[in-house]
Amino acid sequence: MKKIMYSEIVFILFVSCLLMFPQNAYAYLDPGTGSLILQSIIAGLVGATFIIKVYFNKIKTFFANHFSKRPSPGKDNE
Repeated sequence: MKKIMYSEIVFILFVSCLLMFPQNAYAYLDPGTGSLILQSIIAGLVGATFIIKVYFNKIKTFFANHFSKRPSPGKDNE
C-alpha cells in the first residue's frame, strides 16, 4: 500500500476547505444560456430516441433472451 505523504494530506484538506466555503461569484447568466441548456436537453432526448430506434431489434432480442420463461437448452430441468 502506498504511504500517503504529508503534503498530499495538506493539499486534500486545502481543496476541501475551498469547496466547503465558496465565495460569491457575482456571475451573470445571459439569456442565451437557458436556450443552450434547453437545446442540449432536446438534442439528448432526440439522440437517445434515434439510437433506440436504430437498435430496437437488438434491444428486444437481448431482453427476450434474458427474461424469457423458457428454460435454456443447456441446463437440466428438475
